[in-house]
Amino acid sequence: MTKTLKYKTFLAALALSVCGGISAGNAQSATDAEKMSFFITSNGAGDGANFGGLEGADSHCTKLAKSAGSSKSWAAYLSTSMVIDRSSGSPKVTDGISARDRIGKGPWHNAKGVLIAKDVDDLHSANANINLETGLNENGKPVNGRGSKPNEHDILTGTDSNGYFSTAGGDTTCSNWTSNGKGSAIVGHHDRVGLNKSRNMISWNSSHGSAGCGEADLPKTGGAGLLYCFATD
Repeated sequence: MTKTLKYKTFLAALALSVCGGISAGNAQSATDAEKMSFFITSNGAGDGANFGGLEGADSHCTKLAKSAGSSKSWAAYLSTSMVIDRSSGSPKVTDGISARDRIGKGPWHNAKGVLIAKDVDDLHSANANINLETGLNENGKPVNGRGSKPNEHDILTGTDSNGYFSTAGGDTTCSNWTSNGKGSAIVGHHDRVGLNKSRNMISWNSSHGSAGCGEADLPKTGGAGLLYCFATD
């Protein structure tokens, strides 16, 4: 074999090796995306707390997950408020929908493969592994917490600390996720940090109410219209 032919053969083998390495890297990235079953959205819907209801919020989760390479089914961790109809002689109460009943059975892992919770009960216990280090977005990036600019630790939930719809009264879900103006929504702190260390202020899912439902209202208490998303399959 001539020196020229040997050199060409070497270059061809090198090219195949490089291509193989790139392919393997891409495959690994795809595998990581498929293993992900929990994330915080990297952005809101751009219309305050108005997602067009639960269906729109689920679609927002799915769209972002798909952009990151996931083909799973996704649901936003959101509750709806109970509705009291007083138009007839006696009030008719329709229960709300609870976030914990919408997100599948678990277990859930973030984009880096870290276990968030093994099941629904674990998620709503002291063992829930959601904090500044583990509360990553769909691209595996951290989400700003208290002390960062801008602070984005208010995550919309509309739920009580056990994941059930709120019975506190008043609007706790920005009109069931259709309002971008009046109203309020319960939020949680993904970084588990608050003005004090009371149980509520360090809760990942039920810390306080938002200052309003508009795009300009949510940042007033440290929010950006972000959601928790969970894979349901």
